[in-house]
Amino acid sequence: MQQFVSAAEAVKVIQPGNRVFVHTAAAAPQLLVQALTERAAELSKVELIHLHTEGPAPYVDRKYAGTFFTNALFIGGNVRAAMPTEMADYIPIFLSDTPSLFRKGHMPVDVAMLTLSPPDRNGWCSLGVSVDCSLAAAQTAKYVIAEINPNMPRTHGDGFIHISRIHAAVKSENPLFEIIHADPSEAEIQIGQHIADLVEDGATLQMGIGSIPNAVLAALGNHRRLGIHTEMFSDGVIDLVEKGIITGEEKKRQTGIITSTFLFGSRRLYDFVHDNPLVRMMEASYTNDTAIIRKNPKVTAINSAIEIDLTGQICADSIGSRMYSGVGGQMDFIRGAALSDRGKPIIAMTAATAKGQSKIVPFLKQGAGVVTTRAHVHYVVTEYGVANLFGKNLPQRAKALIDIAHPDAREELSKVAWEMWR
Repeated sequence: MQQFVSAAEAVKVIQPGNRVFVHTAAAAPQLLVQALTERAAELSKVELIHLHTEGPAPYVDRKYAGTFFTNALFIGGNVRAAMPTEMADYIPIFLSDTPSLFRKGHMPVDVAMLTLSPPDRNGWCSLGVSVDCSLAAAQTAKYVIAEINPNMPRTHGDGFIHISRIHAAVKSENPLFEIIHADPSEAEIQIGQHIADLVEDGATLQMGIGSIPNAVLAALGNHRRLGIHTEMFSDGVIDLVEKGIITGEEKKRQTGIITSTFLFGSRRLYDFVHDNPLVRMMEASYTNDTAIIRKNPKVTAINSAIEIDLTGQICADSIGSRMYSGVGGQMDFIRGAALSDRGKPIIAMTAATAKGQSKIVPFLKQGAGVVTTRAHVHYVVTEYGVANLFGKNLPQRAKALIDIAHPDAREELSKVAWEMWR
């Protein structure tokens, strides 16, 4: 093991004009981020590139305009207010394509800032909870600086970096960021039950985090032989593994294995995946490859939407023209599920926002992006039921969606549909 240095010493390798990659989600290296920000007076035009990260992101403070610029591959809450300003912007990209930005030289990385597990006896550190495109950034960067943190679980799969690859190592014992899951609402519980009714025994699941995925998992107690091939998962999977419901025995790729590219949850989740051969963390170019996804049976992919229009167009990354999150892996899995034998691509959402506005709308807001096209959409689920749009023409789609819209919105939606397709 090389000698540790301070975070301030480690970030000295970063120079004006450099492109710096920041490790994803719960793996965001907070000591290095803070030390970099504290060097602001010495720097200019430093580009930070990352997927969503957890914890403070001080580099998007307007006082650092001209010093730091964030190019987000997926927008997290800590940088959302800076979109789009002179401080930050968003790169539309499928999660499956993110590693190729670095591997194919489209966006060469000068410095990768990571959080790693301590090395094993052979000198190998683990990327732990976030492999995604972080592995590609680490393998192609000119310099790698890393926090070595015993709280980072050692995970099996792709995500190993040898200690000899690390140019500066910083000792850290910061706890990983955790998410506390709120109890699902009655509407979300109903959505979970609707989706559980669509899930077949032996299905391979993809789902993210949040109240709706948790409600789905909670409703799967009577299912059997389920598998997981996903871009990420959280705590809800653990109970189903312990009950023998998730076994992965019918998966065709990585049979018996839970396959993911990043994780975000509680300490219980991080302890569960530590040195657990049941879980394999792979690069996003693998987990989100449609050609690989489709080889598993009955792939049931559950994704969300900000709004959907009456023809089935899905906006999942923006509120009008204001970028909110990103394309992520939705299209990778929606298409992969559709091509899987007896697969089911599902868009799940509450029928209305917290302010009572219908999420099923006549037309997407001006400036809204179409993440999933009307031709890709099959199942749409709200608390009011399930609409299967596959094979339906435009008026039939509108009727099916109106049937699962919030009751307060149905009259207006029906009026618009009648005017469009009478």
